[in-house]
Amino acid sequence: MKLKHRLSLFNIVTKLFLITILWFVLPYIVKSVIYNNADTELLEKKEKFVQNLDSKEIKDFLFNNDSTKVYDNFTILHKEFIQLAISPNQETINRDHFYNDHRKIENQGSEYRILQHQFKYNTNNYQLEIGTNIKAIDDIIILLHYVIIIIFLVVTAVTFIIDLFYVSYLLKPLNKIISTKIALINEPEKFNHNHILSKTQEFKELDLALHSMMNRITEVFEKEKQFIVNVSHELLTPISILKNRFENLLQNKTLDDTTIDKIADSLLTLDTMKKVINNLLLISRIDNKQFSTNEKTNISVIIKELIKNLYERIKERKLEIISNNKCNFVFNANTTLIQIMLANLLTNAIKYNKINGKITIVDEWIDNQYILLISDTGIGMNQEQIQLVFNRFMRISFDQEGHGIGLALVDSIARLHQIVIQVESEVNKGTCFKIIFPPATPLIDC
Repeated sequence: MKLKHRLSLFNIVTKLFLITILWFVLPYIVKSVIYNNADTELLEKKEKFVQNLDSKEIKDFLFNNDSTKVYDNFTILHKEFIQLAISPNQETINRDHFYNDHRKIENQGSEYRILQHQFKYNTNNYQLEIGTNIKAIDDIIILLHYVIIIIFLVVTAVTFIIDLFYVSYLLKPLNKIISTKIALINEPEKFNHNHILSKTQEFKELDLALHSMMNRITEVFEKEKQFIVNVSHELLTPISILKNRFENLLQNKTLDDTTIDKIADSLLTLDTMKKVINNLLLISRIDNKQFSTNEKTNISVIIKELIKNLYERIKERKLEIISNNKCNFVFNANTTLIQIMLANLLTNAIKYNKINGKITIVDEWIDNQYILLISDTGIGMNQEQIQLVFNRFMRISFDQEGHGIGLALVDSIARLHQIVIQVESEVNKGTCFKIIFPPATPLIDC
């Protein structure tokens, strides 16, 4: 997930957290405020009622109802009521008590906030109850919940868009650094040495650090290329000179057979050294991306040519080769390197196979990816060998010819072309190399 999306998502989550808190806290706060206001109004009405009360009014308010003297008065909408009665508690006076209670007036029940006041007038104690309907509070709280949801949805949508645009603007220099500098960090020759304009101090420092680092990488890269050239000259030239001298010595007819055999062995050793050095130099050049990868490369054609070229070796080991390429796969690559990669894999399948064994080459197209499988019925490998199979100078069997460079070269070529190679193997049953080409829209006919 990109940084701008993560920041926007973080803002949404924090807003959701705040709205969730408001969802629970705000109704409680509103209820407390409403109750406080209601209590204040009830106290004011109580004061007015008590202050204006006289003996005649009390006698008028009180009437006999089941031996209980009570006065009832309420508004026509049942929003308020007043009840006056002889206090059942003759000891407690001048005490205010607030509570909520369900009262039924004219067959209509509702929830009321009630002030209960005990007072003494003349020689009698009275109990006054003044109530106000609080049913509207619940309606307000329900309404608040809906309002909070609507506000959250609107605020979330608006702030997400605003945050996305602002974060995109804020991170624009970073995105430019990534696309024009960090993305090309393995290709020093393509590095953009122009400074990125930014008002953010951290991005300026990052850009300067990248420039400093890339200058050192470029310097090392140039030295490495020069070193490769020097090694190529300093090592291969003496080998060529020695080879020529040995070949000239073989022309001397006075040499005995023992000397000739020794010279022939020396020539073979020099050839081996030359192959190893050339392969190491080739791996180095590949790792330094000194090869272009924009040639149209047909895998099916390469496989057919390799089978034809290796036919004598296949026949010599009495191997059966099954090639079932269903797809005519063409993609952009370095054709020569792809030929070397597949040739090394096929050569290994021949070299480490058993007499009268079998080599199978099949392909498939899965999820927009071309997959090539090269399997054999050879000596196989254990799990430890599979883990080390692409290491340089790693050899599965010292009984076979080779220098342990071939699969290391295969790995370098695969990484250059963003190809993934998976290995499955079992001792004495064989090995399968699964070559997964990068997702693309190639020229293909399956």
